[in-house]
Amino acid sequence: MAKKEEKVENWYEKLESELEKKREEVIKTISTEREKKKELNMNLIEDFWRIWLQFNKINVHFRMDPPHSEWGRFIVFPDKWELREDFDFSSVTEIALVDLTRDQNRTGDSIKVTYYATEEGERIKMIFEFFEGEEYYKYSGLKRIYSQYILYDESVSKASIDKIRDILLKIIPKWYESHLKGDRSIIIDYIKNNFAKGESFAV
Repeated sequence: MAKKEEKVENWYEKLESELEKKREEVIKTISTEREKKKELNMNLIEDFWRIWLQFNKINVHFRMDPPHSEWGRFIVFPDKWELREDFDFSSVTEIALVDLTRDQNRTGDSIKVTYYATEEGERIKMIFEFFEGEEYYKYSGLKRIYSQYILYDESVSKASIDKIRDILLKIIPKWYESHLKGDRSIIIDYIKNNFAKGESFAV
């Protein structure tokens, strides 16, 4: 009887050890992802603000999320700032630049970075979203149709700020040019011809 109890005790100790190992692995993964997400967000928020500044110089108005009042401490607004130490950058789940221009149906054209959970861990996705037309629905009336194109999609642990910046370096000048020339098709055609289509939705 004593041997049987000893076997059970040994088995339970092994189980405890395995569970503790698993717990430590998960905590380490979450901690690593959280640090990586913080680093990505700190870089992307500043990058998006620099883009906001360039468009603002030509009187093209974008809304940025999260707003500058949350993450920035400005020495001279809007050009000189520092990141707030009391802001939790790792908790940001979406960073976006949204075009507020009324002409050519540009309102709502946007570039967004979002995070989403999978069984393998958290992923980061960058999309370009834009208005594509209107449809009439029997019970809800006229709806605006938006389409999303996927610019980047990677696990947080493998995400590369350099790769994201390379994509932005191709897209932002096209978006800028489209505003300078007053021709929205420049950016829309570029996105459609170079990236995979994601979801479409009505609002």
